[in-house]
Amino acid sequence: MRGLRLIPAGVNISFIPKRIGFFVFSAVLVAASIGLFLTKGLNYGIDFKGGILIEVRTEQAADIGAMRAKLGALGLGEVALQEFGQPTDVLIRVQRQDGGEKAQQAAVDKIKAALGAGVDYRRTEFVGPKVSEELFWDGVLAVSLAILAILVYIWFRFEWQFGLGAVVALTHDVLTTIGVFALMGFEFNLSTVAAILTIAGYSINDTVVVYDRVRENLRKYKKLALPQLLNDSINQTLSRTVMTSLTTLLALLALYFLGGAVIRDFSFAMIWGVIIGTYSSICLAVPLLIYLDVNRSGAMTEDGDAGEAVADEAP
Repeated sequence: MRGLRLIPAGVNISFIPKRIGFFVFSAVLVAASIGLFLTKGLNYGIDFKGGILIEVRTEQAADIGAMRAKLGALGLGEVALQEFGQPTDVLIRVQRQDGGEKAQQAAVDKIKAALGAGVDYRRTEFVGPKVSEELFWDGVLAVSLAILAILVYIWFRFEWQFGLGAVVALTHDVLTTIGVFALMGFEFNLSTVAAILTIAGYSINDTVVVYDRVRENLRKYKKLALPQLLNDSINQTLSRTVMTSLTTLLALLALYFLGGAVIRDFSFAMIWGVIIGTYSSICLAVPLLIYLDVNRSGAMTEDGDAGEAVADEAP
């Protein structure tokens, strides 16, 4: 019995001939993302703006919805509640109030009055501007180091040309994700940084699969024109790429619609990341190899005649 195929065997879509259109589209996306970041800016969460952090434990399983409604009516600005550990443990985050320490303490008193009796306050902390700034730059450093590590990994596994193409695609994914968050006004916090790092990992996984087929075909068909070879390599791995992306999206859509408000922004970032990561792996990372003078001298076999097309085979 044959498995499910979303992409028929022998498909031959012209990706490489359309590369200029892809490059222009991506350049517009990146430019728009940078413009939105510089003009509209990001809706930074408590992690990056500072605020109040309260850990509470209730006698019975916490009713997050009721607690969120009570605290949202206090007029304290952004309030985020998250269950962690046991169902009775809740982490409350409130944006930093205007004023000094007295303003923060007044907000804590309001929260305690709203929640009433039967709540054990296990921890109360104030996240100041200095700490939030450090968290922001730590997030930037984490993303930068991840991209650098990926560059080194691809460089050693393939060649520097492949590493450069992968990093261009990853940078494109990160910048457009930031642009989408600036456009939509979603909260940008440490969870979003975690989503960006996950997007980078997912995107490079797709890219490595296609690059591996490119390397295999470079060894097998030394005299085949490079644009044709790259296009064949994309088509040969297209079924696997589409299947992986769709199954991942099904899980993420379930999280987005059923997972609640706490992880909705994270889920949205991941959904966008899967879509844009799949696009960049196919339409940016591989076509860029045409302009990077890929070296064929390391080929291991002498198979393939001049002009011979790559055989249509399942990935």
